[in-house]
Amino acid sequence: MGDTHPPGLAPEALRRHLDAARPGLATGPLSAHLVEGGKSNLTYVVTDGAAQWVVRRPPLGHVLATAHDMSREFRVISALHPTSVPVPEPLLLCQDPEVLGAPFYVMEFVAGTCYRTAGRLARIGPQRTRELVLGLVDTLVELHAVDPAAVGLADFGRPDGYLERQLRRWSKQLAASRSRELPGIDELRDRLARSLPASPAPTVVHGDFKLDNVLAGADDRVAAVLDWEMSTLGDPLSDLGLLAMYSSREAGPGAAVSNTGTAPGHPEVSELIERYAARSGRDVSAINWYCAFAYFKLAVIAEGIHYRYRLGQTVGGGFDSIGEVVPHLVAHGLASLQEG
Repeated sequence: MGDTHPPGLAPEALRRHLDAARPGLATGPLSAHLVEGGKSNLTYVVTDGAAQWVVRRPPLGHVLATAHDMSREFRVISALHPTSVPVPEPLLLCQDPEVLGAPFYVMEFVAGTCYRTAGRLARIGPQRTRELVLGLVDTLVELHAVDPAAVGLADFGRPDGYLERQLRRWSKQLAASRSRELPGIDELRDRLARSLPASPAPTVVHGDFKLDNVLAGADDRVAAVLDWEMSTLGDPLSDLGLLAMYSSREAGPGAAVSNTGTAPGHPEVSELIERYAARSGRDVSAINWYCAFAYFKLAVIAEGIHYRYRLGQTVGGGFDSIGEVVPHLVAHGLASLQEG
């Protein structure tokens, strides 16, 4: 890995802190490399030459509520680790920004593969793809079966009025990113607001549950669910709607939407929903609303990126065509409501 330090993580400073907080955990000099960057929290793999760990910290230069972000992520994986939900073992939370320049936490390194694209799934073949995706649904059922109070998460969110707040939040985001006409997006928002379903009993929700955010083990079972930044207590069907959208075969072009649903052997969305309903015992008759809301939310996110791109505020490539994705997402959202 070399001796160069990745931005945002000084190995010597981390080693000193580990020696004080978890004596004996690390036995040699640390080296680290950044495995994920961007606007969400940063992820590093750290090694002492014998063992590996993962460190998560907020983005560089991000100062708002960072300690809160880290403690929430650490808290939810700490609560879920003793359950049947596969999450990395949490090892250490440091809320002192003096150590690495921001709060951070350390967790177990889980070996596994992240299948982000249909191409990667194609390499394991139709049967293994099918088993992996069905296992993903089963993992979501396991997550939603956890009693928040029993694992110390009774106050982890405000589930009352969850869907109304979510719709309000993303409508505000849309208003903040308006720079062009977007036919149909106001109709989609208004129809979602008029047809809010009654939520089932609240559960821990992941907030971004999809194949991209899990590691698959050598046995093609989900070895770890990652990226708990958006987790809270809320309506479990919001996770299912998001998974259904990301698993769709016609989710639209562009980097904003996963294409994993097009992989040979990937189950139909209807099968995923039916499996969730059968295994969870929940009424999924309003699932089209949740799918439509998932499309609305992603349309707003994509439009926000397009807006920043036009202002010259995005870093990196691949953003020049993201604006073209938004009308497709709006159309799919409206189509989902038609089916309801």
